[in-house]
Amino acid sequence: MTEKDPQAELAQPDEAPLGKRWLRNYLPMGIGQIVSLVGSALVQFALVWYVTKETGSATVLATATTAAIVPNIVLGPFVGALVDRWDRKLVMIIADFVVALATVVLAVLFATGAIQIWHIVAILLMRSAAGVFQGPARTAATTLMVPKEQLSRLGGVNQAVDGMINVFSPALGALLLAVLPMQGVLAVDIVTAAIAIAMLVFFVKVPQPNTKPKLDKVTPRSLLADVREGIRYIITWPGLFLLILMASLLNMFLAPMSNLLPLHVTTFFGKGAQELAWMQAAMGAGSIVGGLLLGVWGGFKRKVWTVLMGIIGIGAGTLAFGLIPPDRYTWSLLALGVFGLMVSFANGSLGPLMQTKVPPEVQGRVFMLLSSTALAMMPIGLFLSAPIADNYGTKVTYIVAGAACLFLGLLQAMNKHVNTLDLQKEGGVMMTEEELAPSKPV
Repeated sequence: MTEKDPQAELAQPDEAPLGKRWLRNYLPMGIGQIVSLVGSALVQFALVWYVTKETGSATVLATATTAAIVPNIVLGPFVGALVDRWDRKLVMIIADFVVALATVVLAVLFATGAIQIWHIVAILLMRSAAGVFQGPARTAATTLMVPKEQLSRLGGVNQAVDGMINVFSPALGALLLAVLPMQGVLAVDIVTAAIAIAMLVFFVKVPQPNTKPKLDKVTPRSLLADVREGIRYIITWPGLFLLILMASLLNMFLAPMSNLLPLHVTTFFGKGAQELAWMQAAMGAGSIVGGLLLGVWGGFKRKVWTVLMGIIGIGAGTLAFGLIPPDRYTWSLLALGVFGLMVSFANGSLGPLMQTKVPPEVQGRVFMLLSSTALAMMPIGLFLSAPIADNYGTKVTYIVAGAACLFLGLLQAMNKHVNTLDLQKEGGVMMTEEELAPSKPV
């Protein structure tokens, strides 16, 4: 008797639970989540602007940012285990509802004039905690709703959408703040969350993996066992472990990229807020172009090469940005555009690669361990970059970060465990020629 290969569950589009009608089922969920992301981006912009205007304190802004990161770091591994046990559609609905409820509370506080800064930090913490559940549930559900050969294209489209949101949401947020009170802007997010929930409830069928939801079996012991299983799954697969380790290190090196950008604009280029906005727009535009290209192209047949190309390109773009002289500000826009383009290639292909290699029943844990580890490296990167920027200038920080990313990408491209990841089964076992051959149509 042969052991069942979990990869067979992800084999061909005709074998997918929803067959060739996958787009009709997935599209309402995708549209609903995009609408919800726009609402969340508007709220984020509005709250950051309010806190900046009211306090003018970098410490308070840092506290608010930390509130949005901490739940992912602390809860991530446990949330992944729960998502693997629970109904993914129900998790997404409840998470969107909690986000909407938190925003309702915040809108009431603004409307009654009772708002305080600590209220905003607490609500951001609550919204972030709900998002920790929503993200892995959506990713794990997508694996079972979309044929595997379409995942890279979908990843590219998602990267393009994220880029568009990053480019246009600040302008839209500023416009809404000019014509609406704060509670009015918050009401937009409530409406967008309601749309996302309605789409999920009435138009989307989310299949479950082979392991059925186990709502009645969650105990502290079983939860810890699930987390340990997820960690063991990663560390016993060398290629997957090295890829996740590299993603975490990249997050550490690139953490200063956006954090130091305002300081780099003012102290190095001698420019102002308008030039900073152009830089952010250049990164967003690069992300849009990269996402659209990946959406049409789909990336290399072996997804890992698209990921590695993106990482090497990120390093090259960051290094070029650091090497640009202070009298060549326009060149920096090109370098940042390349950076955004390559981020889309890397991120838009990394998710689909892991979705096709990791069985659906453990994806929640694997994706959340990746997310938690990567986010936990951000404060380390910021802490290490601060003395370099203070003593040697922001330029050196970008040069170091770019060189490190470039080196990591090239190193992993030469590593057999990583560059053959597409050709492996669980544990890093190489697939046979029969397993690699495309399935014949029935």
